[in-house]
Amino acid sequence: MSLASHAEAQTDKAEMNTTAQTNKFREALKAEASAYEVALTAEAIDGLSHYYDLLSLWNSRVHLVAPCSPAEFATRHVLESLVLLKHLPLDANIAEVGAGGGLPIVPCLLVRSGLRAILIESSQKKAVFLREALTRTGISSRASVINERFENVAPPSVEFVTCRALERFEEMLPNLFAWAPPKTTLLLFGAKRLETRIESLGFTSTAELMPRSKGRFLFIVKKP
Repeated sequence: MSLASHAEAQTDKAEMNTTAQTNKFREALKAEASAYEVALTAEAIDGLSHYYDLLSLWNSRVHLVAPCSPAEFATRHVLESLVLLKHLPLDANIAEVGAGGGLPIVPCLLVRSGLRAILIESSQKKAVFLREALTRTGISSRASVINERFENVAPPSVEFVTCRALERFEEMLPNLFAWAPPKTTLLLFGAKRLETRIESLGFTSTAELMPRSKGRFLFIVKKP
């Protein structure tokens, strides 16, 4: 076999593997969505699958999420992200702090067309990915990326702030609460111990256990 033919064969094999992985991701979305109280249209599944393909491609050179199976990505990352939707009005404006690979906001934008978002991410490489993902999935008109630490960004005019994977999350929590605009609702992902940290800062929260999980929660905190 010539070098060119070998390269073509390797490319075809990679494409077949990607297709197989994407099909597993799609099937997991369809099978598990109801457990997360999420309704997914065919268009939403197509958009989420495209996002999964993009993130998988970039993840090999920019660490966006820990390696996992297509089914785990569908449930732990995408469907858990979509749990936010029950707490958001149809036309909500939301800021995501420490956006990383775009979880939870990119899936939410793909499923609900009325949402608008600002994604704040300090890593330049991750910010480049986020802009690419927004463009390639067709949602860049409703979202923007700010490549900066959130403390250096003027608080935006939003009703909601969310955070899922901010580095040194518990340590940075006082800064996040101080930064969030008054009257906002913070939607924070974390383990049960985060509740104690929130209370130590003088706030109360409602903890919602994630479906299929024993230790991952969404904390709803209303800032006065």
